[in-house]
Amino acid sequence: MSIYPSLEDMKFDQIARAQDQVFSQTATAPPVYGAPTVQPAVATGDAMYPSLNEYMGLELSEAVIAANMPEYGQVIMYQREVAIPQSNSNVVAPLSGQSLGLQRAQVSHGIRELILCKDKDGKVGVRVKPISNGVFVCLVIEKSPAAIAGLRFGDQILQINGVTVAGFSMDKVHDMFRKSPINGISVVVRDRPFERTLTLHKDSTGHIGFMFKNGKIFSIVKDSSAARNGLLTDHQLLEVEGQNVVGLKDKEITKYIDNAGNIVTVTVIPSFLYDHMIKKMNTSIIKELMDHSIPTL
Repeated sequence: MSIYPSLEDMKFDQIARAQDQVFSQTATAPPVYGAPTVQPAVATGDAMYPSLNEYMGLELSEAVIAANMPEYGQVIMYQREVAIPQSNSNVVAPLSGQSLGLQRAQVSHGIRELILCKDKDGKVGVRVKPISNGVFVCLVIEKSPAAIAGLRFGDQILQINGVTVAGFSMDKVHDMFRKSPINGISVVVRDRPFERTLTLHKDSTGHIGFMFKNGKIFSIVKDSSAARNGLLTDHQLLEVEGQNVVGLKDKEITKYIDNAGNIVTVTVIPSFLYDHMIKKMNTSIIKELMDHSIPTL
């Protein structure tokens, strides 16, 4: 005879009472996130409660749960789709999968491979800058093969056609692109390792709590959404709602923020890194050539 109840007898209210009992016994202990699951009482990942396959050692797939216990599947869906607080809330804004700006920004820090070609002028449309023996993208030209392929400001180029470029100079990397074939140029990049994305809420006056000049953040408003979510001064605004704003005038950036709605996603980079990346670049090149298109999902 099994020591566990059958699947048909395990009703949703029984699971809920069992979870409440387990959590009440450990109420004095702080929650641990990301740690190995030793007891069902420890929440893992983003879930508020342990998943069903962790509960009592049961191994059940989501398909089995949906077929036999649809009400529990609704609880799982509720946990994944975190509700976004109202604009006047003091709760830190969640990085919700429902945020279109966050989906566009896609700062994963992961590694991906892109396949580029050359345009009619024999160019891929990218400029790079060496930083700490790494090679970083500092300009993506609008409508160029690099822009179409998805390269972004701050991407770290790791390989070109199978050759590791760590320690290479700017001229050497540009020369590699010039000598590459017209089609099938393989570029392996790490997704923007110096950048981070924050989701902010506008207050009742329509502000998100920071001031900037020439795209550089120089002041954070006390107890604002920017302050609560960890935005820092001496950082450069790179994207608003996933759209590149490098080289734009402050009034243009402000317009993008104003049009973003009550929830705004911004992508930033430390100012000293940004300044190094655009050093000796003509500002007119950045303003006139930089890709400012809205990323497609």
